[in-house]
Amino acid sequence: MRFVKGHGTENDFVILPDLDGALELTPEAVVRLCDRRAGIGADGVLRVVRTKAMDSGATGGLDGAEWFMDYRNADGSIAEMCGNGVRVFARYLVDSGLAAPGEWDIATRGGLKRVTLGPSGDVSVDMGAPVPLGPGEASLAGAVFHGERVSMGNPHLACHVDGPVAALDLSRAPDFDPQAFPEGVNVEFYRPVGDRHLEMRVYERGSGETRSCGTGTVAAAVAAAGGAAGPGEWTVDVLGGRLTVTLDGRTSHLRGPAVLVAEGETRPGWI
Repeated sequence: MRFVKGHGTENDFVILPDLDGALELTPEAVVRLCDRRAGIGADGVLRVVRTKAMDSGATGGLDGAEWFMDYRNADGSIAEMCGNGVRVFARYLVDSGLAAPGEWDIATRGGLKRVTLGPSGDVSVDMGAPVPLGPGEASLAGAVFHGERVSMGNPHLACHVDGPVAALDLSRAPDFDPQAFPEGVNVEFYRPVGDRHLEMRVYERGSGETRSCGTGTVAAAVAAAGGAAGPGEWTVDVLGGRLTVTLDGRTSHLRGPAVLVAEGETRPGWI
């Protein structure tokens, strides 16, 4: 199995080129690939496949893009979208010669995502319209945090904290109302540190605490804006670096680095 390793603000992925959809990617294989001690190590897997090679039920009939990002969490579960992942996915397509620099769509389970990138440097992606869903709350180590429920094609609960986010213990999953989030939720904890400037940590469903979460940064910006996706540019500092979120009242854009660091093959019979 050929692979490439990449990351977006240290939210890291194993990229599997499977252009014609021949690979049977089981949850068990994903778990082994993402294992940081016995595998390659990653927060998730990005399978690169032509949209026409995917089952129409998986793509939702998204035939307007040549490439489909089949994203899996580190526990093997399927996720709708990943903001850092789609930027790394786009960088891989350009780096490998499968797409030219410019502006084009990538199909995901969360819909078509338009990316803009050059031959090197940051990648920008149109993340779509955030959908504020009202207040929610999470608890961590006995403390209750109030936040805003936001859908970015995947579920988020962005919670405001008063003190530094570095003080939070995210070694275990925050508790939340399963009736509000029957499919689980990504929980962000953010604190304003300046004008339209946030610091954030995140616990992702299926992966645990990660160094960054692209859709989560957008959700945090929406929550900090009072639950409205009104116009403005936000800077969000995560453990793995810095991302820029732009809200224009219609859609949202996420801009940040996407870096490819290694490539290779798994040993025969290992997976």
